[in-house]
Amino acid sequence: MMVKRNGDSLRIAVQSNGRLTSYSLDLLRGIGLEFEDHERRLFARCRNFDVELLFLRDDDIPEYVADGVADLGIVGLNVIREQEADLEEMVQLGFGFCTLTLAVPNASPAMRPEDLAGSRIATTHPRSLARFLASRDIGADIVELHGGAEIAPALDVADAICDLVSTGTTLRMHDLRRIGDIWDSQAWMVSNVDLKADANRSALVSRLRVRLDGLLTARRLKYVTLNAPAEALPRIREILPGMRSPTVVPLADSGMVAVHAAAQEEVFWEAMERLKEAGATEILVLPVEKVMR
Repeated sequence: MMVKRNGDSLRIAVQSNGRLTSYSLDLLRGIGLEFEDHERRLFARCRNFDVELLFLRDDDIPEYVADGVADLGIVGLNVIREQEADLEEMVQLGFGFCTLTLAVPNASPAMRPEDLAGSRIATTHPRSLARFLASRDIGADIVELHGGAEIAPALDVADAICDLVSTGTTLRMHDLRRIGDIWDSQAWMVSNVDLKADANRSALVSRLRVRLDGLLTARRLKYVTLNAPAEALPRIREILPGMRSPTVVPLADSGMVAVHAAAQEEVFWEAMERLKEAGATEILVLPVEKVMR
């Protein structure tokens, strides 16, 4: 039985058990929501925010959000695309990365998707695969499975598979190789398309969105401090990714300055090496917990 909604509270659907669960709960706690551990629970109310959490199978989340049973949901783009749910895709969350991939046994002569014409392809994503095959005008038989697609060629159930791949380890374990990718996926926060018509819940979403943007921005940044010769500043600003308006403080040593800035984390070890070559010393890189812009 569905729990009755508590007034104008906002409902967020989260995967109950799977690869997105721990990341999703960490994300919600990271934006300040306090709730009981979800284990063996289907429902939880937040103690400090007018939010209710529903713990569901990932395949059920798009339908619950589209039907308005939940207002928001955290779910993989692969599920959204497969179900073709009528949802608003709000925010990419930066976890749950994977790729819907075509793969064949190592002994197969197929080298590209077009080589699968006339073949049997096992998949847990039949709609996505059908759209891809139609877009390439590839005639193939789709064998719909509910799991374990990687074993299908060995059992002579199919000649190829279309499955989600993260690291490729599972493919290698089953002597399979990739011959083409259909699309990339990651976790998204999605919303009901009619949510904007509800002023109270929209206000709650706006507050959470500000917090979420701050958390996701912080995860992409590092706080950097360093000492350097003043004449090295132009070069340092070129090296630090995302550095726009650093704080520059003169040091007691003539011609030396201290630089403080938030910088993007990408290729940061390489950036530190280049900073040292430019004359920077005492380089400190610190995590950024939250950002409000």
